[in-house]
Amino acid sequence: MSIDLSQFFEVFFEESFEGLDAMEAELLNLVPGEEDLETINTIFRAAHSIKGGSGTFGFNSVSDFTHVLETLLDQIREGKRELTTEHVDLLLKSVDCLRALLSALQSEQEPDLEEANALRLKFEAILGLGQSEHDNPNSECADEQQAEVNTYQIDFKPYHHLFKTGNEPLYMISELAELGELETHVSHNEIPDITDLTADDCFLSWRFFLNTEKEERVIREIFEWVEDDCDLTITLCGGLFSEDDTAQGAEENNPDSKIEPASSAPINTQEVKKAVVSKAPPPATESTSIRVGIDKVDSLINMVGELVITQAMLTQLGEQEITEATIASLQEGLAQLAHNTRDLQENVMRIRMLPISFVFSRFPRLVRDISQKLNKQVELKLLGEQTELDKTVMEKISDPMVHLVRNSLDHGLETVDQRLAVGKDPVGIVTLNAFHQGGNIVIEIMDDGQGLNTTKIKEKAIANGLIALGDELSDDEINELIFMPGFSTADAVSDISGRGVGMDVVRRNIQSLNGSVEVSSATGVGSTFTIRLPLTLAILDGQLVKVAKHTYIIPLISIVESLQIDITKVSRVGKDLDVLRLRDEYIPILRLYNIFNHQGAIETLDKTLLVVVESDNQKIGLLVDDLLSQQQVVIKSLEANYQKVDGVSGATILGDGRVSLIIDISGLIKLSGLRKPGSQELIIESQANLEAS
Repeated sequence: MSIDLSQFFEVFFEESFEGLDAMEAELLNLVPGEEDLETINTIFRAAHSIKGGSGTFGFNSVSDFTHVLETLLDQIREGKRELTTEHVDLLLKSVDCLRALLSALQSEQEPDLEEANALRLKFEAILGLGQSEHDNPNSECADEQQAEVNTYQIDFKPYHHLFKTGNEPLYMISELAELGELETHVSHNEIPDITDLTADDCFLSWRFFLNTEKEERVIREIFEWVEDDCDLTITLCGGLFSEDDTAQGAEENNPDSKIEPASSAPINTQEVKKAVVSKAPPPATESTSIRVGIDKVDSLINMVGELVITQAMLTQLGEQEITEATIASLQEGLAQLAHNTRDLQENVMRIRMLPISFVFSRFPRLVRDISQKLNKQVELKLLGEQTELDKTVMEKISDPMVHLVRNSLDHGLETVDQRLAVGKDPVGIVTLNAFHQGGNIVIEIMDDGQGLNTTKIKEKAIANGLIALGDELSDDEINELIFMPGFSTADAVSDISGRGVGMDVVRRNIQSLNGSVEVSSATGVGSTFTIRLPLTLAILDGQLVKVAKHTYIIPLISIVESLQIDITKVSRVGKDLDVLRLRDEYIPILRLYNIFNHQGAIETLDKTLLVVVESDNQKIGLLVDDLLSQQQVVIKSLEANYQKVDGVSGATILGDGRVSLIIDISGLIKLSGLRKPGSQELIIESQANLEAS
């Protein structure tokens, strides 16, 4: 009976990608001439696991490619070959290649083998493979061909719980077969009666006879994952085995055991793979699993237990006659229920929280590769790696962060000669820092480079028609211009930056997460990009406001302040836009009842309230009838459940069952026309009139 292993494909892919991440991290720590054996062994084990798993599942393109790089790693760890920078570079490229191969297989597509074949040729050139012993009698390959072939007897008796640990003896048999000529015998004398048979227990044991040039250590590595879950004995037999010898030897060593040949010929690994794989991989999907610490699960169980107790108490009170005493107990029970529900909500949200190290881990490789291309020396510092945020936010913030880091490497940091010329250390520093601030997470991308060139930015902005020649802007306002669509100060297009796209997309993507990004810079000192994000996309801290008979929610992260309007500081701009002079700024006033077409709202400015909000470094005032409470709300997507509505980012259901819309500040500014050409000129004109009066 063939075994359907398709149910394990996703586990294989997940573990393989984790193995590649581990390989990459350890390779980046390698310094040729200073490497330690444990690091090399970690890299080897990761490659070995990927090769074994892919071979078992019939993913030959992966197993064949991994085999040749595993050979190089094996020689390095055995001291037969010295590690070089060329080896590290080649192994890092192989990690990328394996990711591509596995991604294609996961998507049920035919993998592109062009890069894999090119890299394999480079490995084979290093190893001297493909040359005959006659052509190169002194090569290490020739030495291996002349190596002594020995026969090993391998007795493998798994404990009954082996299957429950996720291990499969068939994988090990397949890997043994790759080491040489293998003969297999199975013992089934421990299989109980059908009434006592448990499907997920292992009652079989095996005896193998293996002709191989490999050392015993290589054989033991195949079983290292199950060494605590089995009895294993490996004995060197000496001469080569024959079929009769092994069968007779097995019987003499254990005459009572029911050992039967598993095959009359050495195992064919391709046949093994065909026997266990009965389907093609399932279509690739986004990761639907998440690893959760047992402490978080225990906390949830405790919270549910408290909730059950409270529910039982309320049920008992509901069955009693209503008296003053029961009313007091009922109020106490409802308060306890609210407390338990809030605790349960917080603990459930913690389930989705992961350390930002999952994002940070991709940057050491990125910095290494780009700094080599740019011929710059760069040190990457990672701070706050254990700061947690929602898994969904983490997945979506990765690409914007990559662009910002690339920008720091390309535009921010100087070359070695430039840094030495101004008295700086030749090694530039890029720092990634993450920390919690209130209900948000703050991520900083800092460099100690030359800072933003405000003169060059302003010249480019004028040339692109973004600002006028006579406009007076502060340095901070000039720096904000880099987030304008199509803006770039690069003199030439490269594969790193300078295509005139990117920073505006970065800001837009961050805003889609209800976050913000800003930049600060000092000439000759460096630049800092600061990203502020909510910890989760599922829950929002909001301010409830009343407009006519409707309730809206404004994200607290966007609110600067709320105030009553001094009518003497208001000026009309154009036909229908009012501007409030607030300290040294001029704030456009948006009437929500006009934008959303509501009747019955308060229209007199000095009898309303103004909520000042900020987005894209632009402040506006939202006119509302009243401020209600602040509370956390669960966000529901309008686009998924209804349709996209301009100026609205989502909706929620209030405690009384009513639906309340969540205002999208950036979309509201766009909807109001404040970003249209000429709108800022009207505001500037109003500023001049107010100052003159």
